[in-house]
Amino acid sequence: MQFNQLMIDEFELLAKFPRSSKMQGIKIHSDANENLINAAQRLFDKGIIDSPDGGYLTDLGLDLIEHVSVLHSALSC
Repeated sequence: MQFNQLMIDEFELLAKFPRSSKMQGIKIHSDANENLINAAQRLFDKGIIDSPDGGYLTDLGLDLIEHVSVLHSALSC
């Protein structure tokens, strides 16, 4: 198993979502980094976020953010 740059971009975007509340989302502005914009579109296409420019995490996204948090925590040691 290997992570490619597209996956890493998606991980990084997921990590930007607030974890303190399911009612908070993010907005990706049109002048944002192209990798961030493309990652948001891919996450939307996969059903992980509810809008191609960020929005809120779907149920799948909420599950994944927990895994991203665990990975980040484990690899930060």
